[in-house]
Amino acid sequence: MAQLHKQFTDTQVKELLRRYVNGEIEIHYVLEILGIKRSRFFLLLKQYKECPDRFSIRYRRKAKTRGICEGIKQSILTELQS
Repeated sequence: MAQLHKQFTDTQVKELLRRYVNGEIEIHYVLEILGIKRSRFFLLLKQYKECPDRFSIRYRRKAKTRGICEGIKQSILTELQS
């Protein structure tokens, strides 16, 4: 899957989707420009149609990427204090 958020801005993708919806550009051009497959395109298109003003391709993390368990952290601190 292409990392759109690193290659394009929200505005650029919105413009391509808007032009597709208005019939100004064909799907194969959009797929080629964005470097994505049809399934990803239609997922983005659905999100865009639901709320064009709030549409965004920014990546949202679901969980912390780095961190340690509180128990391990306490063990490390205890060992360092010894």
